[in-house]
Amino acid sequence: MHVTLSRATLADAQELWQMQKEAFQSLLDKYQDFDLSPACEPLEKVIMRLEQPISAMYFILADGVKVGALRVRTLDDGFKKLGPIWVMPSQRNLGIAQQAIRLAEDIYGADHWILDTILQEPGNCHLYEKLGYRRTGELRPINDKLTLVFYEK
Repeated sequence: MHVTLSRATLADAQELWQMQKEAFQSLLDKYQDFDLSPACEPLEKVIMRLEQPISAMYFILADGVKVGALRVRTLDDGFKKLGPIWVMPSQRNLGIAQQAIRLAEDIYGADHWILDTILQEPGNCHLYEKLGYRRTGELRPINDKLTLVFYEK
């Protein structure tokens, strides 16, 4: 499977938003995180991300078909922040996210990255650790079901 990234534009906001809601719905159902879940975000938040000068959103394409997306922010301290990143449910566990992250690292450089993910999702943690990300030790409880874990590379 050939994975590529394609930079999203403001014209893609509605499509990104719909994909994001679908991709994160199962996590929202599981963790009931109505304040931070991307499944609950309004369209305006996606538009804001697309308009931010420090932010770039990319569609993840597998064999030319849009199967997910990721965002990269370039921070003042020289770090890049990855997230959100998602792959649509029907395309998961095929190595697409791993390839997409590597492509983002090819564009922005392979080190000085930060990200956070759900501690209770071992597959997410395994993915980032396999790609060389290390836990910082910071944990942020969101509710009684969900804790964010922070990584850097």
